[in-house]
Amino acid sequence: MSKKTYYITTPIYYPSDKLHIGHSYTTVAADTMARYKKLRGYDVMFLTGTDEHGQKIEKKAKENGTTPKKYVDNIVDWVKDLWKVMDISYDRFIRTTDDNHIQTVQKIFKTLYEKGDIYKSYYEGWYCTPCESFYTERQLKDGKCPDCGRPVEKVREEAYFFKLSKYQDKLIEYIEKHPDFIQPQSRQNEMINNFLKPGLEDLCVSRTSFDWGVPVEFDKGHIVYVWIDALSNYISALGFGSLDDTEYQKYWPADVHLMGKEIVRFHTIIWPAILMALDLPLPKQIFGHGWLVIDGEKMSKSKGNVVDPKLLVNRYGSDAIRYFLMREIAFGQDGNFTNEALIQRINSDLANDLGNLVSRTVAMVIKYCDGRLSNERARTEFDEEIETMAVETVKKVEDAMEQLFFSHALVEIWHLVRRTNKYIDETTPWILAKDSDSKDKLMNVLYHLVENLRIISILIEPFMPQTPSLMREQLGITQSQCLTWESTRTWGCLKDVIVQKGDIIFPRIDMEKELESLKKTQNLGKKQESDDIVGEEDGLISIDDFEKVELKVGEVLECNKVKGADKLLVSKIKIGNEIRQIVSGIARHYSPEQMIGKKVIVVTNLKPVKLRGVLSEGMILAASDTHDHLVLGTIDKDIESGSSVK
Repeated sequence: MSKKTYYITTPIYYPSDKLHIGHSYTTVAADTMARYKKLRGYDVMFLTGTDEHGQKIEKKAKENGTTPKKYVDNIVDWVKDLWKVMDISYDRFIRTTDDNHIQTVQKIFKTLYEKGDIYKSYYEGWYCTPCESFYTERQLKDGKCPDCGRPVEKVREEAYFFKLSKYQDKLIEYIEKHPDFIQPQSRQNEMINNFLKPGLEDLCVSRTSFDWGVPVEFDKGHIVYVWIDALSNYISALGFGSLDDTEYQKYWPADVHLMGKEIVRFHTIIWPAILMALDLPLPKQIFGHGWLVIDGEKMSKSKGNVVDPKLLVNRYGSDAIRYFLMREIAFGQDGNFTNEALIQRINSDLANDLGNLVSRTVAMVIKYCDGRLSNERARTEFDEEIETMAVETVKKVEDAMEQLFFSHALVEIWHLVRRTNKYIDETTPWILAKDSDSKDKLMNVLYHLVENLRIISILIEPFMPQTPSLMREQLGITQSQCLTWESTRTWGCLKDVIVQKGDIIFPRIDMEKELESLKKTQNLGKKQESDDIVGEEDGLISIDDFEKVELKVGEVLECNKVKGADKLLVSKIKIGNEIRQIVSGIARHYSPEQMIGKKVIVVTNLKPVKLRGVLSEGMILAASDTHDHLVLGTIDKDIESGSSVK
């Protein structure tokens, strides 16, 4: 008998900027669900990826003196590394520059054209380049983009249009007949009342004003616009339209598309209409979650309020960050991110509750039973309650997960964690250990602790992939039959265990000191408007941390002073086939003329920042002494620009 399938997707992320903790929120949620379904025995396909075409990418690449493909390649590598750091276990990573995706998009476009659902005309209206979106006059907000608030420009160009208006009534009817199609309910109400019922306009689906995109096969000069290009990834990744569409037949329709609420409109109106036009099934559900906000505002690089997930994972581990994201916010609602809230969760839930429970249990088994434990019974009056609660918790977690109520699932798990801690206080094993006649009862109490922790380790596995193995190693849980999801339904799976003392799984954090350290560290990644461009975090780093720094040889082609800044020079630096603009605080030691032609060592994987309003895409290495004498870091023999420094 074949396994049940489960297909879950995130949006494909636009790689013009590196991702922040808000983007990670969607992907962690999808990964949590994918891991849960795999534990339940499903054949899972978890898709994520990058949307790499468009005018903004073409413009950014040109500014950086490189091709669009090379520009996005570097960022895609960074995205993949982020998902690795966050323990994201995707099954497929799609890029819209993949050959198979391009071929599928071209076939879809041609099919829609031949069916009469795409026609040629002229587009004249308002366009927002950062959002890559067209807007009518009435859609603008104070004359600016209604989504990002940036200025828009008037454009007129020949274009193909998709007959979106044709599917208005059909979409309304479908949504009303399928109440679970758009979730949560507030998103469904918004789509119907704010967009569908007021009326849909036909959609521009090709462009001629730039070249970076999927070419329209039958009309040279047109490229397929984002709505058909990007949205088609959900089926192109499965081989739709190819010679082998086995995976499409197996996994489509998707069980759920997960995304932030700002793009629900595209996925619940444009994407379903395209599928209807193609006579294809619609995804079963589209879930638009809320935003992670800071001080009431959505995270945005332009606002300078983004949080780097890699920084947080390096400090606290991926499990702590994943737990916080899934526990702190009810999925579907907005939630406020603060360093204080993060540390509080780590200290209270992970260190005090779970970590302390594991440490106390292991310590008592070692102290009172020489580290060995068997399933012997001399029951206490509290046993039945926690046994029943453990089994009932499994059902509650399953019910919550099927509704994507991640926070509620963790609340139920932590009720069990805290009840198990309370069981220690109720049974007082330290008192039982003093009475030789209570040895069997003591063994029973400690067995209950280990068995409950076994079940807890399975329940948290989708949320926190690393912690369960750390728990099981200390608790001596090795029987594979006791590590399946199905085994959680029956209390008492464990037979004999040998525990071993290990490191504290979640050490407590000094809130005051940590907040101060975080403030210094996170400020390094924010916009800086002063001449102070170099900062450092106190403390030592590991070789793994050092290996994350990318150093390359660069050749200075141009150099000028930064207006209004005594310390700053801005240089155009050739690094292999790429030209970077880098701002350096060296103007008091080197003139622009002295810099031209120099071979310098450049940090190439720093986040771009603006210094005195000038974009800087890296850092030139230099050394200085206590007498304010500064010299550039150099190499002792000539070598090609772009060479790696190791």
